[in-house]
Amino acid sequence: MSQLLETIQLNNGKLVNIHFHTLRFNVALKNHFGIFTDIELSEKIIIPTEFKIGIYKCRITYSPKIDKIEFLPHNYRDINSLKLVYDNTIDYHLKYSNREKLQKLFEQRGNCDDILIVKKGCMSDSYTANPVFFDGKKWWTPNTPLLPGTQRARLLEEGHIFECRITPDDLQKYTKVGLINAMQDLKNMPVIQPNNIY
Repeated sequence: MSQLLETIQLNNGKLVNIHFHTLRFNVALKNHFGIFTDIELSEKIIIPTEFKIGIYKCRITYSPKIDKIEFLPHNYRDINSLKLVYDNTIDYHLKYSNREKLQKLFEQRGNCDDILIVKKGCMSDSYTANPVFFDGKKWWTPNTPLLPGTQRARLLEEGHIFECRITPDDLQKYTKVGLINAMQDLKNMPVIQPNNIY
């Protein structure tokens, strides 16, 4: 069976959004591996002293069991332009460690910094993030993500972003586009102008 990943932001010794990561982890164990359990990830992750200052990625690789927990430095990428790429069959509803299909789409970005994947006429995700679109008043995220992220789940629950159907033709409605994931929220995400989406 395919290995899965959980990537958690470790910020000065704190596991950010650990509740939402734990929920997704346990749901994946049940739905993908048929394992019914209620594991608390915070109890499984031992943070070494050298990683308690600064921002790191805590990456968990797991199959029916946790195979590896590692702590990695994180470098934010500059993203100022996006390329629309189209794929009606891609499936990434779980956070697979094998990202080969996503990588092939990413390689279609040309001179752009990242991609926005369009599946069956609707916006889904970038290479590593869920997009959010600002209409001048509210941030909206597509209701057709490939992978509903943990940051996305938190922001929806807290009422900071909202869901709706978004197509490429809808881009004219929005004044800016952001990319959120476990390592970046509305405060520190890259923001792209719609005229830089090709």
